[in-house]
Amino acid sequence: MSQPLRDTDIRELLTADLNARYADDTQTLIKHELGLCAGERRVDLAVINGEMVGYEIKSDVDRLDRLVEQAEVYGKVFDRMSIVTTDRYLDAAVAMVPAWWGVLRVRQGQRGISSEQVRIGALNKKQDPFTLAQLLWREEALEELKKRGLAKGLSKKRRWIVWQHLAQAMPLDELRRVVRERLKARREWPTGV
Repeated sequence: MSQPLRDTDIRELLTADLNARYADDTQTLIKHELGLCAGERRVDLAVINGEMVGYEIKSDVDRLDRLVEQAEVYGKVFDRMSIVTTDRYLDAAVAMVPAWWGVLRVRQGQRGISSEQVRIGALNKKQDPFTLAQLLWREEALEELKKRGLAKGLSKKRRWIVWQHLAQAMPLDELRRVVRERLKARREWPTGV
């Protein structure tokens, strides 16, 4: 009997696949453990380029008890989302995530670990502007408001207020573009994130 597939096994395979796919694309950021909702949640892996694509890993040793809640949060942020799991959780996980999510199955075979696309995901059409704005640091959001002449009276306000103003100031498509550009332009990220 083979060993259970762990998060690290699946993450290593997924990272290698994504690194190979985007090796020549300098406009793509691959980020592990991207914090969402002011750091209250984290998606296992995010790919940020012309879209924001998230990947949630459920290994043989994980549990699914948070998946419905995670799916709700991820749906507020990502353009596309995929569950990456094993045969152990495939059916249950597919039943728990929205129909627009992609599904990747990971298996241990004689030649090592491999993945296969079970379901191709669709574009998410229900993102939340405030949750998207929260991906920006307070200073980044304030700079975007300043560029548009909308920062008056906000320089000393808490980040929640700045995010709310940013979310209300832009059409969703523009906000999505700004968030992607800001995330890709960052040179430093908080430790452990």
